[in-house]
Amino acid sequence: MDFFSVLTLLGGLAMFLYGMNVMGDGLEKVSGGKLEKILENLTSSPVKAVLLGAAVTGVIQSSSATTVMVVGFVNSGIMQLSQAVGVIMGANIGTTVTSWILSLAGIQSSNFFIQLLKPTSFAPVLALIGVVFLMFLKDAKKKDIGTILIGFSVLMFGMETMSGAVKPLAEVPEFTGILLKFSIPVLGVLAGTVLTAVIQSSSASVGILQALCITGAVPYSAAIPIIMGQNIGTCITALLSAIGANKNAKRAAMVHLYFNIIGTIVFMVVFYTVNTAVHFTFLTEAATPAGIAVIHSAFNISVTILLLPFSKLLVKLACLTVRDKGTEEVVSPEDKEFKILDTRFLETPALAIEQSRNAARNMAQEAKQALKIALTLIDDYSEEKALQVQKIESKVDRYEDELGTYLVNLNHKNLTLEDSQSLSIMLHCIGDFERISDHAVEIKDAAEEMHQKKLHFSQKALAELHVLEKAVNDIVEMAYQAFAQRNMGLAAAVEPLEEVVDELCRELKNRHVDRLRAGECTIEMGFILSDINTGLERVADHCSNIGVCVTQVRENLFDTHSHLDMIKNSPDENFYREVETDRSKYVLP
Repeated sequence: MDFFSVLTLLGGLAMFLYGMNVMGDGLEKVSGGKLEKILENLTSSPVKAVLLGAAVTGVIQSSSATTVMVVGFVNSGIMQLSQAVGVIMGANIGTTVTSWILSLAGIQSSNFFIQLLKPTSFAPVLALIGVVFLMFLKDAKKKDIGTILIGFSVLMFGMETMSGAVKPLAEVPEFTGILLKFSIPVLGVLAGTVLTAVIQSSSASVGILQALCITGAVPYSAAIPIIMGQNIGTCITALLSAIGANKNAKRAAMVHLYFNIIGTIVFMVVFYTVNTAVHFTFLTEAATPAGIAVIHSAFNISVTILLLPFSKLLVKLACLTVRDKGTEEVVSPEDKEFKILDTRFLETPALAIEQSRNAARNMAQEAKQALKIALTLIDDYSEEKALQVQKIESKVDRYEDELGTYLVNLNHKNLTLEDSQSLSIMLHCIGDFERISDHAVEIKDAAEEMHQKKLHFSQKALAELHVLEKAVNDIVEMAYQAFAQRNMGLAAAVEPLEEVVDELCRELKNRHVDRLRAGECTIEMGFILSDINTGLERVADHCSNIGVCVTQVRENLFDTHSHLDMIKNSPDENFYREVETDRSKYVLP
């Protein structure tokens, strides 16, 4: 094998790994986070967990990605350790789908229709279709399908290139001698483990083994131990992701490792014990890509069937390895809420977006709650409620900081158009929700001043203020629903109500001035009313920003001021009709 053959081999390997990566990314985008969401909502049924783990891994073509997700779920408290066991077992089964796809490269037949099943026959066609989808279609989903087709074609072309480059090695005695050494079970397992740990993908390492098998130089006696080792090597990704995680997440990674190690030991002991008595003749035969796929699937399915009834023992073994510390840190309920923003999810952007949406909705709900409580303090001040408003505002501040940082990191990932729009809306809106909670504190402070100075609004002023409070509570709810549901209809309805809130605020100021002139109110109460009035008006302004943002991002517009001018100043009869409808709902007494 000369220098240029080595270059060809390395080039083929590079294309193979790149194609697998591109195809996996495309499959993940097409799934849109739906399968990952199913994992999040698992029941405690072990069989269902195995099936779902296999399904998710079969679709995204990566057991490593699935197990890293599981570690993240356990770390954030979304999934129990007992649920994780079944998913991890299922992931090992799901990853065998790749080996079956790659086994098509070994098809040998002169029949035209069977020849069509060979990757060399249909991969170029898929590549052409993929290019057409990417270059000429505008639909994001179709572009993602094009990415999958191109990734698959590059993967298969890389495999064919590798196979062609190593074929001459079958005639090299030194090469065949090295492969025969892997027939020693321990060496074969070690080789498979190291190879998979280095490239962090059992699917890719099995594919490389299948490419070598096409040369006819790899006997089953060497292939079987290597496959066993590949299943152990794939655990490295989950183990690395568990660094810095809580004890249960580390235990989930250890369950993955123990499952594969125990499965390998049991399989090897049984297989080679039977071999000493029966002497399997196929061990000396040259392994084929299809044979590799059969062994890979048979091993993972049989080990899952064997160990699933003992899943609780695997959990106990993991707990013995990662023990509870005597001074275990107590995690507050608030800290648990923020664990959904686990950095491990960033490697699965669709899932990270969904977790970010959950956090953003929680943040918006908290801001809404702070305002609602603050408004009750005007009528009935309570020290306990005042402290609650302050506590919620601090929590919302933390949400803005942690979620904002998380979204900035997520923005660097490869996102679908829909996920990119969601991210933009969240980045723009979390600041507005944070400001709503700030204004809630300002209203709380005004109520506190009234309480300390024993001041009260007149019944008439209070009745007028209640109308404004109702309008502001309604616009906050409307903005929240528009944000949470990305509802364009509700987003459009925010602006007319914001116009009415502005009118109410102006009218309340005018009425206060009239009462002041008539000697029915004091200047001191006027300052407090002005603070409350201003706070509520600004809350409505932030709701307007949220509504505009939802509309802008969906319509790819980014100039807020020009957008608002267009809404308010263009002859849109629908806008003015809605303003009139809202005016009739909120009439000052």
